[in-house]
Amino acid sequence: MNFEYSEKNIELQQRLIAFFEEHILPVEEEVNTFLYNPDNRWKPWPGMEDLKAKAKAAGLWNLFLPKSYGNLSPGLTNLEYAPLAEIMGRILWSSEIFNCSAPDTGNMEVLAKYGSPEHQKQWLAPLMNGEIRSAFLMTEPQVASSDATNIETSIVKDGDEYVINGTKWWSSGGMNPDCKIAIVMGKTDPDASRHQQQSMVLVPMDTPGLKIIRPLSVFGFYDSPEGHAEIVLDNVRVPKENLILGEGKGFEIAQGRLGPGRIHHCMRLIGMAQRSLELMSKRAAERIAFGKTFKDYSSIRQEIAQSQCEIEQARLLTLSAADRMDKLGNKASKDLIAMIKIVAPNMALKVIDRAMQIHGGKGVGPDTPLAHFFVAARMLRLADGPDEVHMYQLGKSVIKKYSE
Repeated sequence: MNFEYSEKNIELQQRLIAFFEEHILPVEEEVNTFLYNPDNRWKPWPGMEDLKAKAKAAGLWNLFLPKSYGNLSPGLTNLEYAPLAEIMGRILWSSEIFNCSAPDTGNMEVLAKYGSPEHQKQWLAPLMNGEIRSAFLMTEPQVASSDATNIETSIVKDGDEYVINGTKWWSSGGMNPDCKIAIVMGKTDPDASRHQQQSMVLVPMDTPGLKIIRPLSVFGFYDSPEGHAEIVLDNVRVPKENLILGEGKGFEIAQGRLGPGRIHHCMRLIGMAQRSLELMSKRAAERIAFGKTFKDYSSIRQEIAQSQCEIEQARLLTLSAADRMDKLGNKASKDLIAMIKIVAPNMALKVIDRAMQIHGGKGVGPDTPLAHFFVAARMLRLADGPDEVHMYQLGKSVIKKYSE
């Protein structure tokens, strides 16, 4: 296990950091002010396309794809992508600039791995070019969707079409005005064996019967312009060719999609926690209370030391999982992916909470990214599988390993 980065990867990190310093950090406050203004909800910041063009020209585009697709992906491994995703995690909206933001990354991976040539031409190509955005419709309000076999949305074949009926929510990306395509998970055969009931189908967002009911906020944050939508599918008809891979393959696709997605979230969480540590360290060196600078209080030093330890532990576990994925594949890495998906959000929450506490009132307000970091980390204890499901499966795997 060697976590030393190649010269190519170090050079990419340097270029990405330089891009941040030149193009992103100078406009961070401007972009945040725009995105948090209710009058601008569901509108992209006007300078976003210009930054995307600059990132593409700089060769910092589609960094997440683990295999090369023409000249639109550098073909990095998961281990190579990890430090780059960490850098992007330092600003929540920055991943879009490099075409590396969820749910598009997962959807592109699905189309690249499982899509037909027609799917790839119609939807993957414009997604990889950053011309459109996408949504992923899996979670439902009436069932515990952490168990994907519970999903009730029906996908029924009718001649040369599939008819889709159901309600989805937390459909990330669904509110974006540039969202043109959704991947929908539902049941094509409720009488099949448990893991062969589900399928995935491509549904253009302008298809008749697809209705956005409302945006869902997360602790008051709407995550504009992507958002999280509640969507009703009322007799939505799509051509049979829109089915991905085949009937009964939905669970297989979901597992293939969620493995990389989970570790990408963890990589970005490391970036959130690292920036929080840097902010609290700077605050501790500047503020004075009761005649002493914060940094001179033992309790403050302990909070910062503990945070550094926890970040580095999570970083190494993330790299270990990424390394295993590269060498043995996602299935053989499921235990390590579960471990980091449990560890990273909880670690980030602790570190961000300490940073907010050291900042005082400023830490819970709009003048630092800490409050939004905290909300994002808390949501990620649920997204892509709640802690309890990962611990249940991990515990089962560990018991089996040592008892048979």
